Amino acid sequence: MTLTGSGSAYDPPGPAPRGHATPSHVREHGPARRLDRRVALVTGASSGIGAATARRFAIDGWQLLLNGRDRRCLEQTASGTSALVLPADLAAPGGPRLLAQSALHATGRIDVLVAGAGIGWTGPFAAMPHTDIDRVLALNLNATLHLVREVLPSMIATGRGRVVLLGSAAGCAGVREEAVHSAAKAGLAAFAGALRQELHGTGVGVTFVVPGRTGPTRRDSPYGHATPRPVSLGSVAREIFESVRQDRDEAYVPAWRRPRTLAPGLYRRLLNRFG
Repeated sequence: MTLTGSGSAYDPPGPAPRGHATPSHVREHGPARRLDRRVALVTGASSGIGAATARRFAIDGWQLLLNGRDRRCLEQTASGTSALVLPADLAAPGGPRLLAQSALHATGRIDVLVAGAGIGWTGPFAAMPHTDIDRVLALNLNATLHLVREVLPSMIATGRGRVVLLGSAAGCAGVREEAVHSAAKAGLAAFAGALRQELHGTGVGVTFVVPGRTGPTRRDSPYGHATPRPVSLGSVAREIFESVRQDRDEAYVPAWRRPRTLAPGLYRRLLNRFG
């Protein structure tokens, strides 16, 4: 199992001196920050979908707060932008709270949270170590919920904001040898729907994005299917950005993965054949 999202713990910020908003452990990149810009906190920004999404938001001039496991990779993602790098262990006790505190301390607000951090484990469930069950659920589900809980009050107070949660085809119908990953993503899907109902009328929205497989990853066995072709990281990032821009509740990449457009039995057969 390989981590694909958040990383090392860091010290919580102390009280901010007047006129100075950046904690000492936060590293700035590129042009100076402009706090009148919209602010996006992207977790899992070390690589993959998180990194691609951060770059897409940077193109549109957003102020970025980047969280991930690997500081060096985060700095590569941040290169050429005014992004702030916030390494943090979201699965550690208090990790989501510390990240939210540092993010709000640095910029004063979060307009969009893209919760992309996650880890995976592939193999028969009967052989899955109990510690790995706990780790997958701790980061993919529990830490995400806790981070949303920490960020949400500031969004509600300002009457605007959007939470973006990343799902998976595994969470729609279940994928063999990804039982716990499937359970975590199904939990996020239910959470997104319930939270969206609670937030109706507050000005804060929830977007649930279900990306297709983006090709071989460090946590998966090699992608050996000729069809469907893996989706590009760029296409997923563009869909996330457009969903935020258009205030969309759901997005599927590619569109055929939208389970409501297919009979459940057919959808499951497609998953069994193509993954």
